[in-house]
Amino acid sequence: MKKYSEEAQLLRRIERRFSKGVVEYGLIEDGDKILIGLSGGKDSLALIELLGKRARIHKPKFSVVAVHVVMTNIPYKSDLEYLSSFAHSYDIPFVVYETSFDATTDNRKSPCFLCSWNRRKALFTVAKEHGCNKIALGHHMDDILETLLMNMTYQGAFSTMPPLLEMRKFDMTIIRPMCLVHESDLKELAEVHGYKKQVKNCPYESQSSRSEMKGILHQLEAMNPEARYSLWSSMSNVQEELLPQKVKE
Repeated sequence: MKKYSEEAQLLRRIERRFSKGVVEYGLIEDGDKILIGLSGGKDSLALIELLGKRARIHKPKFSVVAVHVVMTNIPYKSDLEYLSSFAHSYDIPFVVYETSFDATTDNRKSPCFLCSWNRRKALFTVAKEHGCNKIALGHHMDDILETLLMNMTYQGAFSTMPPLLEMRKFDMTIIRPMCLVHESDLKELAEVHGYKKQVKNCPYESQSSRSEMKGILHQLEAMNPEARYSLWSSMSNVQEELLPQKVKE
């Protein structure tokens, strides 16, 4: 009984934060057709579950389709049968799209950047093919705050991945419905619901600055348990009059 109660509390917490993010940032509108990028990781599987449930019982009325992008030049093994079955269990159509990239064509960009860029291009292609007007990505609150800290540290910019981003050039909107969901909750959800881990075997994968920034975020929370909420609030509470202003020539 205690275990069931803890699971129920976890689901309510995740669904509450998920719904709050969707409503506060106006991520879903009536008639939307949303493409989910299903990598097979815990975050994208959770997004399938959350959007699949919401599409069944909530208004506004919208439809969902999932795509798994296979990069043929990288030995990343995905269990396509499992991903297809998982998507279909929430009445979501499943599409596999194959593409590739040549890391030698642009020595200025890292292979990770080129892979990510080509995966994103594939999402736009599939979205257009299936008549989707939005693409949903599985970034959670931790991802967004880590990106904020990274951009401030490495780019000198106060910016991050917004919950909603209109890509006017492509006539497409990117949404991040799990923007207020904590990664720790998604890890617990993956364990409770038995999400199957995909085998990763990428020759370009290495320890990144993102993992280091994740540690810094945890350090900030150790200093102040409310640190993540303060960081999030700071993005809509920019007090320009208290910031350095360059003299106009």
